[in-house]
Amino acid sequence: MKRDIATLEAALAGLDPQHLKRRRRTVDTVDETNVAVEGRRLVDFCSNDYLGLARHPEIAAAMSEAALRYGSGSRASHLVTGHGREHQMLEEALATFTGRDRALLFSTGYMANLAAIGVLATRGETVLLDRLNHASLIDAALLSGARVSRFAHADAGAAERDMEGASVVATDGVFSMDGDLAPLPDLARAALAHQAWLIVDDAHGLGVMGPTGRGTLEHFGLDESQVPVLVGTLGKAFGSAGAFVAGSASFIEWLMQKARSYIYTTAMPQAVAAATRKALEVSEREPWRRERVHALTARFRAGAAQLDIPLLDSITPIQPIPLGSSEAALHAHEALMARGFWVVAIRPPTVPKDSARLRVTLSAAHTESQVDALLDALASTVAPP
Repeated sequence: MKRDIATLEAALAGLDPQHLKRRRRTVDTVDETNVAVEGRRLVDFCSNDYLGLARHPEIAAAMSEAALRYGSGSRASHLVTGHGREHQMLEEALATFTGRDRALLFSTGYMANLAAIGVLATRGETVLLDRLNHASLIDAALLSGARVSRFAHADAGAAERDMEGASVVATDGVFSMDGDLAPLPDLARAALAHQAWLIVDDAHGLGVMGPTGRGTLEHFGLDESQVPVLVGTLGKAFGSAGAFVAGSASFIEWLMQKARSYIYTTAMPQAVAAATRKALEVSEREPWRRERVHALTARFRAGAAQLDIPLLDSITPIQPIPLGSSEAALHAHEALMARGFWVVAIRPPTVPKDSARLRVTLSAAHTESQVDALLDALASTVAPP
């Protein structure tokens, strides 16, 4: 696009008739489950705070104490003077939590995926992706310079047919917009047979899935020999910010030496690392949080079935309600807002064309009465007459 403001303005204006223009609203957190948006108090059913840890007092205190001790910023990249004691302790805790030799911290999940794919795929090689992978995995593959091939969503057979010659296979563990799981056992078996690196971004699985919250790999009973590269984020179930990559000692050392999104950026504040380490501790000490969010998810799904509210097939706290058109999704969002609920409409290009939806997410902080009230509102908003 040439430097032409009129062209930009025309392109922006063209988003409105398609119901695709995004609107950013300032959201003030009131408590664990309520937000204030434009003067309205709303029950938040679209955050990723699955375990209800984002406002936990012990985690907030850990962040505050570390900020007073170490300051508000890390002052440099990890490989200069930015790697502090809290970073080191968190990496060790994450390695133990995931059952890996080592873990490496990143400021965002986007940067972690750029690193993981970027150091394993080069020009002339092929990266194989699930068609509904998160944008960060897609961008990482494109920026690596390798050829990019995509297989039908969650279709391990299609992936295996395309795996010949692939050096990297990458997938979400839990898909963020559909809430379903990748067929990891079959992908792991095929990747091992084809000598391809399997990378799993378990941003929405860690803390939630598996008997002890170790994520989608634990849910399926998989280990490092089957899934050598694990990416996780810390701003969802663990309620803080940042991300990590976990794997063998040799792989993490290679990542530290070669990943541009690690080498050339300032380290996260030590206060964030301290808060995350406390969040890990709380999540293990209080397994009832994971049990509760799954119980609320089951309650929501059972209620939706009774009320003929359409849902995608998901056993996770992510419960999408497919509506098709962007206009219908926006209308439903506004109707729910009027009823006191904050449930954002998800539209293309975040999801494929004609698959706009409401994305309901459950948290351990929600109450049964809040879930039931949302179901009542949805019954009059999206259920068929």
